[in-house]
Amino acid sequence: MVNEGPNEEERDDTPAPETELQADASVSVHPSVSINPSVSVHPSSSAHPSALAQPSGLARSSGSGPENLSVIKVSRRRWAVVLVFSCYSMCNAFQWIQYSSINNIFMHFYGVSAFAIDWLSMCYMLTYIPLLLPVAWLLEKFGLRTIALTGSALNCLGAWVKLGSLRPHLFPVTVVGQLICSVAQVFILGMPSRIASVWFGANEVSTACSVAVFGNQLGIAIGFLVPPVLVPNVEDRDQLAYHISIMFYIIGGVATLLLILVIIVFKEKPKYPPSRAQSLSYALASPDASYLSSISRLFKNLNFVLLVITYGLNAGAFYALSTLLNRMVIRHYPGEEVNAGRIGLTIVIAGMLGAVLSGIWLDRSKTYKETTLVVYIMTLVGMLVYTFTLSLGHLWIVFITAGTMGFFMTGYLPLGFEFAVELTYPESEGISSGLLNISAQVFGIIFTISQGQIIDNYGTKPGNIFLCLFLALGTALTAFIKADLRRQKANKETPENKLQEEEEESNTSKVPTAVSDDHL
Repeated sequence: MVNEGPNEEERDDTPAPETELQADASVSVHPSVSINPSVSVHPSSSAHPSALAQPSGLARSSGSGPENLSVIKVSRRRWAVVLVFSCYSMCNAFQWIQYSSINNIFMHFYGVSAFAIDWLSMCYMLTYIPLLLPVAWLLEKFGLRTIALTGSALNCLGAWVKLGSLRPHLFPVTVVGQLICSVAQVFILGMPSRIASVWFGANEVSTACSVAVFGNQLGIAIGFLVPPVLVPNVEDRDQLAYHISIMFYIIGGVATLLLILVIIVFKEKPKYPPSRAQSLSYALASPDASYLSSISRLFKNLNFVLLVITYGLNAGAFYALSTLLNRMVIRHYPGEEVNAGRIGLTIVIAGMLGAVLSGIWLDRSKTYKETTLVVYIMTLVGMLVYTFTLSLGHLWIVFITAGTMGFFMTGYLPLGFEFAVELTYPESEGISSGLLNISAQVFGIIFTISQGQIIDNYGTKPGNIFLCLFLALGTALTAFIKADLRRQKANKETPENKLQEEEEESNTSKVPTAVSDDHL
């Protein structure tokens, strides 16, 4: 994660000699083969429609994309970029859950209701909804580096603002700091699939997206584990202020360090496109493209609309569970704040494992629809088992059932991102993933408020059954999504395959000529 010098970056992204020889060799193969081996001068049935629309698009340099679109090559910097993003996403996610994981302690310190503390979590969801489209437009207009710098800077600012709220009467200050962090989240959540597409090859995108989402999940896990350890449940508010200040100073220092790393490491895009699909995306990119027309096309895609709904139901249930977990565990196991945090940690760690494994599986199998459906079914089963074992009086059982549920529930999140990109290619990844996140935030707010009221009035079991009903609905809707994998179709039409097809056509066309000469 060290910034490479210009010379080193140039060497890193310089294509291999074999690539250059192949490109030169393709010039004289046959008149029907273009100078760029991936595009034919004479359109054929094997050509990709987007390639035929602009036959010279991949051969020319574009101001909005890499310098040479005819060369497909991955950059070594890609892993540094995704790891830095994953780290500052982790920092932002920690700040989302740090209040809810010790809900009762902050209620006592600030003298506010449980609902007020819940809103410190829900403000992340509420802020995202109106700001998504403007930020998605900024991502298209100014690119990855600008959005990464803005998100990391806002995350850092919000962390330091919270240090001004270390007195019981300064609850509004902590609200302001949390609101700033919630705005930073809008610049973070929509980036995993975009980073994966721009920086990673066709056989790495799902794994890269899982690593990017991994950071967010790790931040939630740390947010469940660390606050109960750093801030013990004591009655003296002065002692509480001291312990809370330690937590705030640590997160402020980490956020500052990560901002510096983003400035050093983050780059807009690699010199060469990492995949055939990304090369075509650059070739078709137009600065005059209508942003609203892109959104309109997405909402006309029935498969994507179904995915938006099902993703929102699953992620919204996860947000509600994360926000209300402390209240549910304390209700059945009084004084177990630390174990409540550990149960949350178990849910997220298991989900991180599920996310990474599902990403690796997708890169190898490309079975997006089947994997998504199986994971959704197992999420529902895990939620039902957790619901009916929470009140048994044995914490070790809760750890096992919560971990099993988390493996599938949070493991589903990167699946949704990558499935959306497949269904909507070549539309912007930022827009598709942003719409998924809007759905998640809307359902998250609805589920958190509704389940919180059900828990307060009827208990935890009815509240969890409420979520199970919506997860069952999401499972049924997922079964109706068709696996229209558009990005995979684009990646399969490689330049080598196209060149081979054109050579076969040229050999076929020479046969009548030879016969005609002999006859003459």
